[in-house]
Amino acid sequence: MRSIEVSVFLLLAISLAMCSENAVICYYGTWATYRQGNGKFDVENIDPRLCNHLIYAFAGINSQGEVISLDPYLDLPDNWGRDNFRKFNALKQKNPRLKTLLAVGGWNEGSAKYSIMAASTGLRRNFINSILRMLTTYGFDGLDLDWEYPNRRDTVHGKADIDNFTQLLKELREAFDSHGFLLTAAVAAIEEMAILSYDVPAISRYLDIINLMSYDMAGSWDPVTGHNSPLHRGEGYEDDSKPINWYTVAKSLHFWINSGCPPEKLAVGVPFHARTFRLVNSNNNGVRAPANGAGLSGPYTVSPGTMGYNEFCFKLQTESWTKRYDSLAKVPYAFKDNNWVSYDDPESIVIKVDYAKTLGINKVMMWSIESDDFKGLCGEGANPLLKAINQALDNEIEHVDSTTTRPSTIGSATSTLSSSITSGTSTTESAQQYSCKQEGFIPHSQNCSFFYMCVPDNRDGFVGVKFQCPANLFWNQEQLVCDWHCQVR
Repeated sequence: MRSIEVSVFLLLAISLAMCSENAVICYYGTWATYRQGNGKFDVENIDPRLCNHLIYAFAGINSQGEVISLDPYLDLPDNWGRDNFRKFNALKQKNPRLKTLLAVGGWNEGSAKYSIMAASTGLRRNFINSILRMLTTYGFDGLDLDWEYPNRRDTVHGKADIDNFTQLLKELREAFDSHGFLLTAAVAAIEEMAILSYDVPAISRYLDIINLMSYDMAGSWDPVTGHNSPLHRGEGYEDDSKPINWYTVAKSLHFWINSGCPPEKLAVGVPFHARTFRLVNSNNNGVRAPANGAGLSGPYTVSPGTMGYNEFCFKLQTESWTKRYDSLAKVPYAFKDNNWVSYDDPESIVIKVDYAKTLGINKVMMWSIESDDFKGLCGEGANPLLKAINQALDNEIEHVDSTTTRPSTIGSATSTLSSSITSGTSTTESAQQYSCKQEGFIPHSQNCSFFYMCVPDNRDGFVGVKFQCPANLFWNQEQLVCDWHCQVR
């Protein structure tokens, strides 16, 4: 009995120590490996000195509730796969204090499968057993659960999701404690959304870290321009009589803390992506100016309405943009012709982190590492946003052996795969059958919804990895993106 008490005490002490430590939490969007040119980002490009926790995004679940790889070619070693699960965890050899987690879920996974799984005792058991196997097999230190979102989107069980999500976390916590695994979750930040999905005090009991997605607070879905991640209410909101919603990072942090989440468990989320808008009138270019849909896309992400910091900072360096700073919201924005962009820079990120620290929050989550200026092309050095977070948290950056980056051999193409590609259907195919003669992309010969990425097979040849575009989109071989039918020849 005494040994059990000591074990429980040690587990509690470890958990409390983990909660109280400063932490830089880095999500890695694995689809960036399929980008080309200066946007291509592999596991080898990650600097493990700059993160305390690295999260591999994403795995998913099947109809039996079991955790599965969404991109077996990329994640696993089978069939000449890239074996990135193991490569990712091998980064701990260069930073022994690094913790690695596997994110399960994400926006593209939807809510329905998770609503069904969490409602069933048997499916929850399958989920827990399978994630334990996966974490143990590949050397991860924990799970980051990214159900987006309980009781929202395509939910099956509605409000029951709230209690079912809590029960799932409780059972995960019980299973993880004997293995020493971390349990974290990415959650909606905005109060109006969070109250629909979470029992905040309950989930706070079971989670080691709660990653607050405090961004995407405005976007091309809005009829006016707005800030992606404003710290405070900014320009255009001075008249409180206007019937408008306003969302801020500060408001979200206060909601979560006041709802019962200990601040030492919260991680404030900062975006490494910009939100882009198309102005109705280029002469009306302030915050909350009338807008009409998505603005620019980047050359690597190729997704209208959003752009990585690495893409936009290069535009600021090489094109004639007008930059402004919203002194109320504490974030910058920029405009050129009818294009309007909300973004964060190193200075605005430091201000956010400093504010969070005044509330007792000492953890920062960023989405996502491949969107930083990791090559240092904008004159601020490599990884300026990530280094700003470390600076604000007073984290010491230890020296490690420099990593080597394998140059891309697909340098001639100017467009890349969008992150919206459904990587869950990727499979390896015969190179001869689909005429893979060199590294690059080729269309499917019979179905325009599919395409192939040809990669070396370590046998002086190439193997085709099959992908499927999202619903209602088709492969555009000229632009190397999934596109609308009218744009595909």
